[in-house]
Amino acid sequence: MFGKKKDSPFANGGHTLFDNALEIVGDVRFGGTLDIEGRVKGNVVADAASDALVRVRSRGEVTGEIRAPKIIINGRVNGDVHCAKHLELAANAVVDGNVYYKVIEMVKGASVNGKLMHIGDEDSAASKDAAATTTSDSASVTALQTDAVASRVKS
Repeated sequence: MFGKKKDSPFANGGHTLFDNALEIVGDVRFGGTLDIEGRVKGNVVADAASDALVRVRSRGEVTGEIRAPKIIINGRVNGDVHCAKHLELAANAVVDGNVYYKVIEMVKGASVNGKLMHIGDEDSAASKDAAATTTSDSASVTALQTDAVASRVKS
């Protein structure tokens, strides 16, 4: 029971509620379900391996990016929204930022002040490949810089 290790501290998640009297300043990382009725000034990011859900309720507000597989917005978001699976914009939703989605539902009354950008499976794979290439290129540049400094020190 206590001796077992989890792969991720957010793997199973739970249900978390940020009440309307709560203001969070800083980034939030979670798994499971996150209901926001208060204010978050920072990024809201779901664990990549989870099937997490973020709900921004009618009195909720996020100033920062939201990244999650499933997102339901019925409040206000001042920042970009990145949704890997299913995004729902309810009647009171206001998004001031770009929206990146795979599947979207938008109800009459919802507002997006930014671009709607569809992401497909190939876009997701290309993004992961680009990130891996960038990381390996950075490592190569760092190795070259280290070699150049070492050769100057020897001279």
